[in-house]
Amino acid sequence: MKRYEEAAWLDAMRLDVDYNNMMEARLGARGIADAELEALAPRLERAADALAGSRAAMPWRDLPYSQEDVVARIEAVAAQVRARFDAFVVLGIGGSALGPIAVHQALCHLRYNELPKAKRGGPRLYVEDNVDPERMAALLDVIDVERTMFNVVTKSGGTSETMSQLLIVTELLRERLGGDLASHVIATTDERRGNLIRIAKREGLTTFFVPDGVGGRFSELCPVGLLAAAVCGVDVRELLAGAAYMDERCSGRDVRRNPAAMLAGLKYLAMGRGCNVSVLMPYADSLKYMADWYAQLWAESLGKRFGRDGSVVHAGQTPVKALGVTDQHSQVQLYTEGPFDKVIGFLGVKQYRASVPIGRGYADIPDVSFLSGHTLEELIHAEQSATAYAVMKSGHLSYTITLPEVNAFTVGELLYLLEVTTAFAGELLDINAFDQPGVEEGKNATYALLGKPGYAEKRAELQAQPKPDPRYLV
Repeated sequence: MKRYEEAAWLDAMRLDVDYNNMMEARLGARGIADAELEALAPRLERAADALAGSRAAMPWRDLPYSQEDVVARIEAVAAQVRARFDAFVVLGIGGSALGPIAVHQALCHLRYNELPKAKRGGPRLYVEDNVDPERMAALLDVIDVERTMFNVVTKSGGTSETMSQLLIVTELLRERLGGDLASHVIATTDERRGNLIRIAKREGLTTFFVPDGVGGRFSELCPVGLLAAAVCGVDVRELLAGAAYMDERCSGRDVRRNPAAMLAGLKYLAMGRGCNVSVLMPYADSLKYMADWYAQLWAESLGKRFGRDGSVVHAGQTPVKALGVTDQHSQVQLYTEGPFDKVIGFLGVKQYRASVPIGRGYADIPDVSFLSGHTLEELIHAEQSATAYAVMKSGHLSYTITLPEVNAFTVGELLYLLEVTTAFAGELLDINAFDQPGVEEGKNATYALLGKPGYAEKRAELQAQPKPDPRYLV
């Protein structure tokens, strides 16, 4: 029996959401009154009904349950990669990169790539999510192409950044290996459409598919993210089990017991009073990149010009990433004494995976010696509690999500919670949380500038822009 099949373990791994510091009882007039939540409850219930009724249109919600065969194949391919290769390179951007980075940081050794292979148990992982030429050149300096497996990830097969990386890699492989791409490239893409599936079939590549209707920012729990995780030794079945556990908690109509509904509702009420910035501040280096992943999820889903009825709404709440305790020394001054335009989300861990004692010494210097006999775990817990208190005392809205520990199950819970929270927020804002027309405009302009066929009109539009006015150049 797996541990996530044991009721006692599941109960112990239950993620908590504490929103006391959002409420009037703590913050006075700046907090949210119980009456406001009660007034919002019918809308939250309608949102819950709408999400339940449209579940078939959100295939990402079925990922925790529908992938037995896919997971078995991922595990088999991952085992082969772990045995044969020194490096595993993900070529992707946006949701194809941020999720794999976040999960790897959360669930693997924090110095994973620096460990000897015997301790790693698998290849070094690199996720190439930018086209800065210096970055690609640096990657090629540190990997042996002949001992590297590349995973190119793009659902559309038309992502310029990813396909440019693929062209660079395939040319290198042809130079070094005489065209044996199938042994060194895995494609993750749409099963039927797009250029990458055409290339994969032509080259005989091992291929995994992004399920229909699963957008990039909701794709971490499908092969987009699961393959890289499995290659690095993550128990992807436990990751999915955590997501399934959270799905049960987020599917009930009792919205006061639904953590996703409550988070979305509270943030919606906060937006109504001008809190248009959403900070996520993990107090664990392992969760640092969860804030990056969340930033795309929240921004791309909710930042919309038009509502569902076609009216101009310019909806959205700007996500900001921070890291405790690092950003106590850079951002928290603003969060305590700056404008009341933010909701601060603290992301904490009850039990860290290591405990490091603080040494004893300098008994004659009380300002130093008081730390003696404590641990770094005690210190970071104290810092989180103290910062949450300071933010609350200053009248700013905040909440805390606490993971009992960081493991595959709790990370699955967290990913799924934030995804469903986003879906609830989309319902409350009455916008389409699953498209990204603003991103498409930038993509089309890039295609035009680089001479992609079919974009002559857009190129002409760009060329017709006014030249820079010298008056505004410094």
